[in-house]
Amino acid sequence: MMNQSLRLLCALSLVPAALGAQAAKRPATPTQSGIAVYKGPMMASVDPVLFSGLKYRLAGHTRGGRVTSVAGVPTQPRTFYMGVASGGVFRTTNGGDSWEPITDGKMTVGSIGAITVAGSNPEIIYVGTGSDGVRSNVSTGRGMYRTVDGGKTWQFIGLYNVGQIGAVRVHPSNPDIVWVAAYGDIFKKNTDRGVFKTVDGGKTWKKTLYMNDSTGAMDVEVQPGNPNVVFAWMNRIERKPWTIISGSREGGFFKSTDGGETWTKGGAGLPTELIGKGNLAVTAANPQRIYALVEALPGGGLYRSDNAGANWTVVNTTPGLTQRPFYYTTLGADPTNADVVYAGAEGFWKSVDGGKTLTTMRTPHGDNHDIWINPTNGNTMVQANDGGANVSFDGGRTWSTQDNQPTAEFYGVWIDNKFPYNLYAAQQDNSTYVINAFTDPANSIL
Repeated sequence: MMNQSLRLLCALSLVPAALGAQAAKRPATPTQSGIAVYKGPMMASVDPVLFSGLKYRLAGHTRGGRVTSVAGVPTQPRTFYMGVASGGVFRTTNGGDSWEPITDGKMTVGSIGAITVAGSNPEIIYVGTGSDGVRSNVSTGRGMYRTVDGGKTWQFIGLYNVGQIGAVRVHPSNPDIVWVAAYGDIFKKNTDRGVFKTVDGGKTWKKTLYMNDSTGAMDVEVQPGNPNVVFAWMNRIERKPWTIISGSREGGFFKSTDGGETWTKGGAGLPTELIGKGNLAVTAANPQRIYALVEALPGGGLYRSDNAGANWTVVNTTPGLTQRPFYYTTLGADPTNADVVYAGAEGFWKSVDGGKTLTTMRTPHGDNHDIWINPTNGNTMVQANDGGANVSFDGGRTWSTQDNQPTAEFYGVWIDNKFPYNLYAAQQDNSTYVINAFTDPANSIL
């Protein structure tokens, strides 16, 4: 490894000399002041042989970065998936002790919005691209992917122009039936947004819920035990260089009773004026219960319905729940206990009384984006935040490490003139760090 690295440095050291030699042959042109100024091309041609020995390698570090989607496998309680905001999909099969990338070189985009494992066949996994945490440096999604062999191979299955994907749900017994909640192009108006449905595993798609070219679907959920009942949340959202537009007098809660073919807007008791982003959570412990975390003015907060969305009651208006809602609005219901619900933004909370009171939970990192809870064991879960993904087997009292995920996003990287040289970098929502370029990445956390 050291010999290879030295060869890289030697190859790079040849480039300035080669460029200088070629530049010296080009004429300089006098200016009016009499000072000769070089007028040739800004970049001289370089013999590609100089770069033939260069290869990319992981220099570090292995500290996790922003993760916006997680999922698990009910029948494999130590297997979980995480969708990185700019690094594709990773998997752990040992409860978070180690993670491996399973989409590198197999997908054309690294921004992940949603992951769902088919309940009837864990080898079938659907991934929606386009992170749904639409901060200023979000990357555009490019449609849907599917694997039928547990991630060995992936197939693009359409919806290329739907932008960010907020949720993907699979029919509990037929893995070819899938619902997708699509924001649309986050940077401009387009008609490829809303709720889409496929009945043939993504060969064809039907847009079943659409409002206009600036209102998209934030979430879609299937009622446990009855896949004919589907819920969705619609919102106008657009990211501009100087601001974020989230909310309008349109959108809100929608329900279908025919498998998502037709929809009815409803929800007595929900906000009715300026309606923004919303996240829904259903629970198998009580299929009639739905939670909704809603951005609204007035009326933002945590809502609950106990009759499948016909009527709603606001149960908690803690200000932190709707902090930076375009980026967070995180919600998850325990499938084994209908009164247990988790909500997240910069902080993370748990309620054991149906949302009425909240208890702060410690997670390895702030800025919380997603949670998945095993439907057979409410203590087994995986949670996502700006520091990575973390697994718990005791209901969130302890979590697996995030120092084993080379998924960090960097705002800048620099090198010094030492030999061997050092790397300096600033990580998104984390610290800056310095590391010797030849340090083992597994030991590179400083």
